[in-house]
Amino acid sequence: MSMVHVAPEVHLVLDPMSSLLAAERDDVIQYSMDPIVERIDDLDKIADDLVNSLAPDRPLLSSFPGRENTSYSAGIYSNLFYGVIVGLVFSGILAIVIYMLSMSGGL
Repeated sequence: MSMVHVAPEVHLVLDPMSSLLAAERDDVIQYSMDPIVERIDDLDKIADDLVNSLAPDRPLLSSFPGRENTSYSAGIYSNLFYGVIVGLVFSGILAIVIYMLSMSGGL
């Protein structure tokens, strides 16, 4: 945050962000917010990256270009793998139950 001294002899300053012309006073202390704004911008990028990580088709902050759908295809393959495993386990248990029932004469 910088002030432009419009007329230093009469102590007039201009705030370029709000276009406010005011008298310069000795009892007012001003701090530069530029380092804080830069850190807030970095945190805003990280927050956007966190939101983008929830959608499989959005690029991540530290990923290479062209890898937007990597999470989507990885999700399909991993769900397919786990679906096959669960289906085989269920089919195996069902086959064992049917075999046991047929051996005991219950079916």
